[in-house]
Amino acid sequence: MENNSTPFLTQEDYEYIYTYIQDLETDTQTSLNKKPKIDEQEINQVLGTPTSYFENSASEMADWDEGRVRKSTTPPPAASYSGGTAVEDASHGGRGGQRRLWVKERSKGWWKYHNSDGCPDEEFRKAFRMSKATFNMICNELESAVTKKDTMLRMAIPVRQRVAVCIYRLATGDPLRKVSALFGLGISTCHKLVLEVCAAIKAVLMHKFIQWPDQERLKEIKTKFGSISGIPDVGGAIYTTHISIIAPKTNPEAYFNRKHTDRIQKPSYSTTVQGVVDERGVFTDVCIGYPGSMADDKILERSALCKRSEMGVLQNTWIVGNSGYPLSDWMLVPYTHPNLTWGQHSFNESVGKVEKMAKEAFMRLKGRWGCLQKRTEMKLQELPMVLGACCVLHNICEMNGEEMDGELRFELYDDEMVVSESESEGGWGDKSLSADAVQNRDSIAHNLLHGIHGVSVFN
Repeated sequence: MENNSTPFLTQEDYEYIYTYIQDLETDTQTSLNKKPKIDEQEINQVLGTPTSYFENSASEMADWDEGRVRKSTTPPPAASYSGGTAVEDASHGGRGGQRRLWVKERSKGWWKYHNSDGCPDEEFRKAFRMSKATFNMICNELESAVTKKDTMLRMAIPVRQRVAVCIYRLATGDPLRKVSALFGLGISTCHKLVLEVCAAIKAVLMHKFIQWPDQERLKEIKTKFGSISGIPDVGGAIYTTHISIIAPKTNPEAYFNRKHTDRIQKPSYSTTVQGVVDERGVFTDVCIGYPGSMADDKILERSALCKRSEMGVLQNTWIVGNSGYPLSDWMLVPYTHPNLTWGQHSFNESVGKVEKMAKEAFMRLKGRWGCLQKRTEMKLQELPMVLGACCVLHNICEMNGEEMDGELRFELYDDEMVVSESESEGGWGDKSLSADAVQNRDSIAHNLLHGIHGVSVFN
Protein backbone atom coordinates (compact mmCIF):
# COMPACT_ATOMS: atom_id res chain seq x y z
CA MET A 1 0.00 0.00 0.00
CA GLU A 2 1.40 3.33 -1.03
CA ASN A 3 1.83 5.86 1.76
CA ASN A 4 1.88 9.56 0.71
CA SER A 5 3.39 11.51 3.60
CA THR A 6 3.71 15.29 3.85
CA PRO A 7 7.12 16.62 4.99
CA PHE A 8 7.24 19.00 7.93
CA LEU A 9 7.77 22.66 7.16
CA THR A 10 10.79 24.45 8.56
CA GLN A 11 10.62 27.58 10.71
CA GLU A 12 11.63 29.70 7.71
CA ASP A 13 8.75 28.16 5.70
CA TYR A 14 6.24 29.10 8.38
CA GLU A 15 7.66 32.64 8.56
CA TYR A 16 7.39 32.96 4.79
CA ILE A 17 3.74 31.77 4.76
CA TYR A 18 2.88 34.21 7.56
CA THR A 19 4.59 37.08 5.74
CA TYR A 20 2.88 36.12 2.47
CA ILE A 21 -0.57 36.17 4.11
CA GLN A 22 0.16 39.57 5.67
CA ASP A 23 1.22 40.99 2.30
CA LEU A 24 -1.86 39.49 0.65
CA GLU A 25 -4.17 41.05 3.23
CA THR A 26 -2.43 44.42 2.83
CA ASP A 27 -2.74 44.33 -0.97
CA THR A 28 -6.40 43.27 -0.73
CA GLN A 29 -7.21 46.11 1.66
CA THR A 30 -5.44 48.59 -0.60
CA SER A 31 -7.42 47.46 -3.64
CA LEU A 32 -10.67 47.81 -1.70
CA ASN A 33 -9.79 51.34 -0.62
CA LYS A 34 -8.97 52.47 -4.16
CA LYS A 35 -11.79 54.33 -5.93
CA PRO A 36 -10.77 54.74 -9.56
CA LYS A 37 -12.38 57.52 -11.52
CA ILE A 38 -14.19 56.47 -14.72
CA ASP A 39 -14.56 59.16 -17.33
CA GLU A 40 -17.50 59.53 -19.66
CA GLN A 41 -15.76 57.77 -22.55
CA GLU A 42 -15.09 54.68 -20.42
CA ILE A 43 -18.74 54.60 -19.32
CA ASN A 44 -19.88 54.65 -22.94
CA GLN A 45 -17.51 51.80 -23.76
CA VAL A 46 -18.90 49.74 -20.91
CA LEU A 47 -22.51 50.46 -21.88
CA GLY A 48 -21.71 49.48 -25.45
CA THR A 49 -20.30 46.07 -24.52
CA PRO A 50 -22.59 43.15 -25.54
CA THR A 51 -24.49 41.51 -22.70
CA SER A 52 -23.32 38.07 -23.79
CA TYR A 53 -19.72 39.04 -22.91
CA PHE A 54 -20.61 39.65 -19.26
CA GLU A 55 -22.72 36.50 -19.15
CA ASN A 56 -19.89 34.38 -20.54
CA SER A 57 -17.35 35.94 -18.12
CA ALA A 58 -19.66 35.43 -15.17
CA SER A 59 -20.22 31.83 -16.20
CA GLU A 60 -16.47 31.18 -16.43
CA MET A 61 -15.86 32.72 -12.98
CA ALA A 62 -18.69 30.67 -11.48
CA ASP A 63 -17.30 27.48 -13.00
CA TRP A 64 -13.82 28.25 -11.68
CA ASP A 65 -15.14 29.09 -8.21
CA GLU A 66 -17.25 25.95 -8.14
CA GLY A 67 -14.22 23.88 -9.09
CA ARG A 68 -12.22 25.50 -6.31
CA VAL A 69 -14.92 24.74 -3.75
CA ARG A 70 -14.97 21.13 -4.87
CA LYS A 71 -11.15 21.04 -4.61
CA SER A 72 -10.73 19.84 -8.14
CA THR A 73 -7.50 18.07 -8.97
CA THR A 74 -7.16 20.30 -12.03
CA PRO A 75 -6.22 23.79 -10.82
CA PRO A 76 -6.53 26.83 -13.07
CA PRO A 77 -3.46 27.51 -15.19
CA ALA A 78 -0.89 29.99 -13.90
CA ALA A 79 -1.34 32.15 -16.99
CA SER A 80 -4.95 32.84 -16.01
CA TYR A 81 -3.79 34.78 -12.92
CA SER A 82 -1.92 37.86 -14.02
CA GLY A 83 -0.88 38.88 -10.52
CA GLY A 84 1.20 35.91 -9.45
CA THR A 85 3.05 32.67 -10.10
CA ALA A 86 2.13 29.16 -9.01
CA VAL A 87 4.80 27.38 -6.99
CA GLU A 88 4.37 23.59 -6.77
CA ASP A 89 4.88 21.81 -3.47
CA ALA A 90 6.77 18.53 -3.40
CA SER A 91 4.05 16.89 -1.31
CA HIS A 92 0.48 15.96 -2.23
CA GLY A 93 -2.79 16.78 -0.55
CA GLY A 94 -4.99 14.29 1.23
CA ARG A 95 -7.25 13.85 -1.86
CA GLY A 96 -4.45 13.26 -4.31
CA GLY A 97 -4.34 16.89 -5.56
CA GLN A 98 -1.07 18.75 -5.88
CA ARG A 99 -0.76 21.73 -3.54
CA ARG A 100 0.08 25.02 -5.18
CA LEU A 101 1.16 28.29 -3.56
CA TRP A 102 0.34 31.49 -5.37
CA VAL A 103 3.10 34.08 -5.07
CA LYS A 104 2.39 37.62 -6.16
CA GLU A 105 4.72 38.82 -8.89
CA ARG A 106 6.41 42.15 -8.19
CA SER A 107 8.72 44.12 -10.39
CA LYS A 108 12.37 44.20 -9.31
CA GLY A 109 13.47 46.41 -12.17
CA TRP A 110 14.53 49.35 -10.01
CA TRP A 111 16.73 47.23 -7.76
CA LYS A 112 18.15 45.20 -10.65
CA TYR A 113 19.25 48.42 -12.33
CA HIS A 114 20.88 49.85 -9.19
CA ASN A 115 22.55 46.49 -8.53
CA SER A 116 24.02 46.33 -12.02
CA ASP A 117 27.25 47.72 -13.44
CA GLY A 118 25.17 49.99 -15.65
CA CYS A 119 24.08 52.16 -12.71
CA PRO A 120 26.45 55.15 -12.30
CA ASP A 121 28.02 55.56 -8.87
CA GLU A 122 26.45 59.02 -8.51
CA GLU A 123 22.97 57.60 -9.01
CA PHE A 124 23.66 54.76 -6.58
CA ARG A 125 24.96 57.26 -4.02
CA LYS A 126 21.81 59.36 -4.36
CA ALA A 127 19.63 56.37 -3.47
CA PHE A 128 21.78 54.81 -0.73
CA ARG A 129 23.87 57.78 0.55
CA MET A 130 27.11 55.91 -0.11
CA SER A 131 29.25 54.66 -2.95
CA LYS A 132 29.10 51.14 -4.36
CA ALA A 133 32.48 50.36 -2.80
CA THR A 134 31.27 51.23 0.70
CA PHE A 135 28.03 49.32 0.13
CA ASN A 136 29.99 46.26 -1.01
CA MET A 137 32.14 46.44 2.10
CA ILE A 138 29.06 46.49 4.35
CA CYS A 139 27.56 43.52 2.50
CA ASN A 140 30.77 41.53 2.92
CA GLU A 141 30.89 42.31 6.64
CA LEU A 142 27.25 41.29 7.19
CA GLU A 143 27.11 38.30 4.85
CA SER A 144 27.49 35.61 7.50
CA ALA A 145 24.92 37.29 9.77
CA VAL A 146 22.11 37.94 7.28
CA THR A 147 22.43 35.02 4.82
CA LYS A 148 19.36 32.76 4.70
CA LYS A 149 18.98 29.30 3.17
CA ASP A 150 16.63 28.42 0.34
CA THR A 151 13.48 26.59 1.44
CA MET A 152 11.01 24.28 -0.23
CA LEU A 153 8.70 27.27 -0.78
CA ARG A 154 11.03 29.90 -2.24
CA MET A 155 14.52 31.02 -2.95
CA ALA A 156 16.18 33.07 -0.20
CA ILE A 157 16.50 36.83 -0.71
CA PRO A 158 20.13 37.63 -1.63
CA VAL A 159 22.34 39.35 0.93
CA ARG A 160 22.84 42.45 -1.21
CA GLN A 161 19.11 42.95 -1.60
CA ARG A 162 18.53 42.46 2.13
CA VAL A 163 21.14 45.07 3.03
CA ALA A 164 19.92 47.43 0.30
CA VAL A 165 16.33 47.36 1.58
CA CYS A 166 17.52 48.38 5.05
CA ILE A 167 19.92 51.10 3.93
CA TYR A 168 17.44 52.59 1.47
CA ARG A 169 14.71 52.70 4.11
CA LEU A 170 17.05 54.39 6.63
CA ALA A 171 18.44 56.79 4.01
CA THR A 172 15.18 58.04 2.55
CA GLY A 173 12.62 57.40 5.25
CA ASP A 174 10.23 56.41 2.45
CA PRO A 175 7.12 54.48 3.51
CA LEU A 176 7.33 50.71 3.39
CA ARG A 177 4.83 50.58 0.55
CA LYS A 178 7.24 52.48 -1.71
CA VAL A 179 10.21 50.37 -0.57
CA SER A 180 8.14 47.28 -1.37
CA ALA A 181 7.41 48.51 -4.89
CA LEU A 182 11.03 49.41 -5.64
CA PHE A 183 12.56 46.13 -4.46
CA GLY A 184 9.78 43.80 -5.58
CA LEU A 185 9.16 42.45 -2.09
CA GLY A 186 6.19 42.35 0.27
CA ILE A 187 5.61 45.18 2.75
CA SER A 188 5.91 42.89 5.77
CA THR A 189 9.04 41.35 4.27
CA CYS A 190 10.65 44.78 3.90
CA HIS A 191 9.85 45.70 7.50
CA LYS A 192 11.31 42.42 8.70
CA LEU A 193 14.47 42.93 6.62
CA VAL A 194 15.04 46.40 8.07
CA LEU A 195 14.95 45.05 11.62
CA GLU A 196 17.08 42.00 10.81
CA VAL A 197 19.82 43.99 9.09
CA CYS A 198 19.82 46.67 11.82
CA ALA A 199 20.24 43.91 14.39
CA ALA A 200 23.14 42.49 12.37
CA ILE A 201 24.77 45.92 12.11
CA LYS A 202 24.54 46.30 15.88
CA ALA A 203 25.91 42.81 16.57
CA VAL A 204 28.66 42.71 13.92
CA LEU A 205 29.71 46.28 13.13
CA MET A 206 29.01 48.47 16.16
CA HIS A 207 32.00 47.33 18.20
CA LYS A 208 34.23 47.76 15.12
CA PHE A 209 33.17 51.24 14.08
CA ILE A 210 32.15 52.94 17.36
CA GLN A 211 35.16 52.71 19.65
CA TRP A 212 36.62 54.89 22.36
CA PRO A 213 40.08 55.92 21.11
CA ASP A 214 43.23 54.37 22.52
CA GLN A 215 46.01 56.57 23.91
CA GLU A 216 47.77 56.99 20.57
CA ARG A 217 44.58 57.96 18.74
CA LEU A 218 43.51 60.21 21.65
CA LYS A 219 46.76 62.12 21.34
CA GLU A 220 46.02 62.76 17.65
CA ILE A 221 42.50 63.95 18.47
CA LYS A 222 43.83 66.38 21.11
CA THR A 223 46.33 67.80 18.63
CA LYS A 224 43.63 68.33 15.97
CA PHE A 225 41.16 69.97 18.35
CA GLY A 226 43.97 72.10 19.80
CA SER A 227 44.88 73.45 16.35
CA ILE A 228 41.21 74.28 15.70
CA SER A 229 40.28 75.93 19.00
CA GLY A 230 43.50 76.66 20.85
CA ILE A 231 42.18 74.69 23.84
CA PRO A 232 44.56 71.90 24.93
CA ASP A 233 43.64 68.32 25.89
CA VAL A 234 40.23 68.21 24.12
CA GLY A 235 39.41 64.56 23.45
CA GLY A 236 35.93 64.97 22.00
CA ALA A 237 32.83 67.10 21.54
CA ILE A 238 29.43 66.06 22.87
CA TYR A 239 25.89 66.78 21.65
CA THR A 240 22.40 65.39 22.28
CA THR A 241 19.64 65.33 19.68
CA HIS A 242 15.97 64.34 19.84
CA ILE A 243 14.14 61.87 17.59
CA SER A 244 10.40 62.48 17.27
CA ILE A 245 8.13 59.56 18.09
CA ILE A 246 4.43 58.83 18.42
CA ALA A 247 3.22 59.16 22.00
CA PRO A 248 3.79 55.75 23.62
CA LYS A 249 0.84 54.01 25.23
CA THR A 250 2.70 53.46 28.48
CA ASN A 251 4.28 56.30 30.43
CA PRO A 252 3.87 58.94 27.67
CA GLU A 253 4.70 61.81 30.01
CA ALA A 254 8.31 60.57 30.26
CA TYR A 255 8.76 61.15 26.50
CA PHE A 256 6.97 64.51 26.39
CA ASN A 257 9.34 67.10 24.88
CA ARG A 258 8.26 70.34 26.51
CA LYS A 259 10.74 72.62 24.75
CA HIS A 260 9.81 71.34 21.30
CA THR A 261 6.11 71.45 22.17
CA ASP A 262 6.39 75.14 23.15
CA ARG A 263 8.21 75.93 19.91
CA ILE A 264 5.87 74.18 17.45
CA GLN A 265 2.72 74.75 19.52
CA LYS A 266 1.56 71.15 19.47
CA PRO A 267 2.33 68.08 21.59
CA SER A 268 5.71 66.53 20.82
CA TYR A 269 7.24 63.31 22.09
CA SER A 270 10.80 62.16 21.55
CA THR A 271 13.66 59.88 22.46
CA THR A 272 17.29 60.96 22.57
CA VAL A 273 20.70 60.21 21.05
CA GLN A 274 23.77 61.48 22.90
CA GLY A 275 27.07 61.23 21.07
CA VAL A 276 30.73 62.16 21.44
CA VAL A 277 32.63 62.82 18.19
CA ASP A 278 36.26 63.25 17.25
CA GLU A 279 37.69 65.93 14.94
CA ARG A 280 36.36 64.06 11.87
CA GLY A 281 32.79 63.96 13.15
CA VAL A 282 33.05 60.21 13.86
CA PHE A 283 31.19 58.91 16.90
CA THR A 284 33.46 57.53 19.62
CA ASP A 285 30.64 57.06 22.14
CA VAL A 286 26.83 56.98 21.88
CA CYS A 287 24.03 56.76 24.41
CA ILE A 288 20.64 56.00 22.87
CA GLY A 289 17.07 55.73 24.05
CA TYR A 290 16.54 57.94 27.09
CA PRO A 291 13.14 59.72 27.16
CA GLY A 292 12.79 63.17 25.64
CA SER A 293 11.71 64.78 28.90
CA MET A 294 15.17 64.27 30.40
CA ALA A 295 17.61 67.17 30.32
CA ASP A 296 21.02 66.70 28.67
CA ASP A 297 22.89 66.69 31.98
CA LYS A 298 20.63 63.96 33.41
CA ILE A 299 21.20 61.77 30.37
CA LEU A 300 24.94 62.32 30.66
CA GLU A 301 24.88 61.36 34.33
CA ARG A 302 23.36 57.96 33.42
CA SER A 303 25.52 57.30 30.36
CA ALA A 304 28.55 55.07 29.87
CA LEU A 305 30.64 58.19 29.30
CA CYS A 306 30.12 59.23 32.92
CA LYS A 307 31.07 55.72 34.02
CA ARG A 308 34.28 56.06 32.01
CA SER A 309 35.13 59.22 33.92
CA GLU A 310 34.61 57.41 37.22
CA MET A 311 37.00 54.69 36.04
CA GLY A 312 39.68 57.27 35.21
CA VAL A 313 39.50 56.82 31.43
CA LEU A 314 38.99 60.56 30.93
CA GLN A 315 41.87 61.64 33.14
CA ASN A 316 43.67 64.71 31.74
CA THR A 317 41.07 64.92 28.96
CA TRP A 318 38.35 67.47 28.24
CA ILE A 319 35.02 66.69 26.63
CA VAL A 320 33.53 69.93 25.28
CA GLY A 321 29.79 70.50 25.44
CA ASN A 322 27.24 73.27 25.22
CA SER A 323 25.53 75.06 28.09
CA GLY A 324 23.15 72.13 28.56
CA TYR A 325 25.93 70.17 30.28
CA PRO A 326 27.51 70.81 33.70
CA LEU A 327 31.06 71.95 34.26
CA SER A 328 33.16 69.20 35.82
CA ASP A 329 36.74 68.04 36.09
CA TRP A 330 36.44 66.51 32.59
CA MET A 331 33.52 68.43 31.01
CA LEU A 332 34.30 71.87 29.60
CA VAL A 333 31.35 74.18 28.90
CA PRO A 334 30.96 77.88 28.06
CA TYR A 335 30.36 80.66 30.57
CA THR A 336 26.66 81.47 30.88
CA HIS A 337 26.49 84.24 33.49
CA PRO A 338 25.97 87.86 32.36
CA ASN A 339 28.70 90.52 32.07
CA LEU A 340 31.45 88.28 30.71
CA THR A 341 35.06 89.46 30.68
CA TRP A 342 37.15 89.64 27.52
CA GLY A 343 38.86 86.40 28.48
CA GLN A 344 35.54 84.66 29.02
CA HIS A 345 34.25 85.90 25.66
CA SER A 346 37.39 84.57 24.00
CA PHE A 347 36.96 81.24 25.76
CA ASN A 348 33.31 80.93 24.66
CA GLU A 349 34.31 81.56 21.04
CA SER A 350 36.93 78.82 21.19
CA VAL A 351 34.51 76.38 22.83
CA GLY A 352 31.95 77.27 20.16
CA LYS A 353 34.33 76.06 17.44
CA VAL A 354 34.49 72.62 19.06
CA GLU A 355 30.74 72.56 19.76
CA LYS A 356 30.10 73.33 16.10
CA MET A 357 31.94 70.20 15.01
CA ALA A 358 29.69 68.01 17.17
CA LYS A 359 26.54 69.71 15.96
CA GLU A 360 27.59 69.44 12.32
CA ALA A 361 28.24 65.72 12.82
CA PHE A 362 24.65 65.30 14.03
CA MET A 363 23.43 67.42 11.12
CA ARG A 364 25.13 65.00 8.74
CA LEU A 365 23.71 62.06 10.69
CA LYS A 366 20.15 63.29 10.26
CA GLY A 367 20.76 64.65 6.78
CA ARG A 368 22.18 61.38 5.48
CA TRP A 369 19.59 59.15 7.20
CA GLY A 370 16.22 60.68 6.42
CA CYS A 371 14.32 58.31 8.72
CA LEU A 372 15.59 60.45 11.64
CA GLN A 373 14.07 63.66 10.30
CA LYS A 374 10.41 62.78 10.67
CA ARG A 375 8.28 61.35 13.42
CA THR A 376 8.88 57.64 13.42
CA GLU A 377 6.11 55.08 13.74
CA MET A 378 8.51 52.33 14.79
CA LYS A 379 7.93 50.51 18.05
CA LEU A 380 9.75 52.09 20.95
CA GLN A 381 11.56 48.87 21.87
CA GLU A 382 12.90 48.53 18.31
CA LEU A 383 13.99 52.14 17.94
CA PRO A 384 17.35 52.03 19.82
CA MET A 385 18.56 49.25 17.53
CA VAL A 386 17.66 51.28 14.42
CA LEU A 387 19.21 54.48 15.82
CA GLY A 388 22.38 52.58 16.68
CA ALA A 389 22.55 51.22 13.13
CA CYS A 390 22.27 54.78 11.77
CA CYS A 391 25.19 55.86 13.98
CA VAL A 392 27.31 52.94 12.77
CA LEU A 393 26.50 53.65 9.12
CA HIS A 394 27.31 57.33 9.73
CA ASN A 395 30.76 56.37 11.00
CA ILE A 396 31.37 54.05 8.05
CA CYS A 397 30.52 56.84 5.62
CA GLU A 398 32.68 59.38 7.47
CA MET A 399 35.65 57.02 7.71
CA ASN A 400 35.43 56.19 4.01
CA GLY A 401 35.25 59.85 3.00
CA GLU A 402 31.67 59.69 1.68
CA GLU A 403 30.68 63.25 0.87
CA MET A 404 27.08 64.24 1.54
CA ASP A 405 25.18 66.22 -1.09
CA GLY A 406 24.49 69.81 -0.09
CA GLU A 407 20.78 69.34 -0.77
CA LEU A 408 20.65 66.79 2.06
CA ARG A 409 21.81 69.31 4.66
CA PHE A 410 19.51 69.28 7.68
CA GLU A 411 19.21 72.04 10.26
CA LEU A 412 18.99 70.96 13.90
CA TYR A 413 16.50 72.53 16.28
CA ASP A 414 17.34 70.82 19.54
CA ASP A 415 16.37 73.02 22.49
CA GLU A 416 19.07 72.86 25.13
CA MET A 417 18.26 73.57 28.77
CA VAL A 418 20.98 75.81 30.18
CA VAL A 419 22.60 74.54 33.36
CA SER A 420 23.23 77.46 35.68
CA GLU A 421 26.67 78.10 37.14
CA SER A 422 25.43 77.32 40.67
CA GLU A 423 24.00 73.96 39.56
CA SER A 424 27.17 73.16 37.66
CA GLU A 425 29.50 73.92 40.55
CA GLY A 426 27.58 71.87 43.10
CA GLY A 427 25.97 69.20 40.98
CA TRP A 428 28.41 66.32 40.53
CA GLY A 429 30.53 64.52 43.06
CA ASP A 430 33.01 66.26 45.33
CA LYS A 431 32.81 70.05 45.41
CA SER A 432 36.59 70.29 45.42
CA LEU A 433 36.60 68.70 41.97
CA SER A 434 34.12 71.31 40.74
CA ALA A 435 36.26 74.05 42.26
CA ASP A 436 39.27 72.68 40.38
CA ALA A 437 37.20 72.64 37.19
CA VAL A 438 36.26 76.30 37.64
CA GLN A 439 39.89 77.25 38.22
CA ASN A 440 41.05 75.22 35.21
CA ARG A 441 38.48 76.85 32.95
CA ASP A 442 39.53 80.31 34.13
CA SER A 443 43.18 79.43 33.44
CA ILE A 444 42.34 78.32 29.90
CA ALA A 445 40.36 81.53 29.33
CA HIS A 446 43.32 83.60 30.56
CA ASN A 447 45.76 81.75 28.29
CA LEU A 448 43.51 82.16 25.24
CA LEU A 449 43.19 85.91 25.85
CA HIS A 450 46.96 86.29 25.97
CA GLY A 451 47.64 84.00 23.02
CA ILE A 452 49.09 81.18 25.07
CA HIS A 453 48.06 77.98 23.30
CA GLY A 454 48.77 74.33 23.96
CA VAL A 455 49.56 74.70 27.66
CA SER A 456 47.83 72.00 29.70
CA VAL A 457 46.15 73.01 32.95
CA PHE A 458 46.11 69.48 34.32
CA ASN A 459 48.64 68.80 37.06
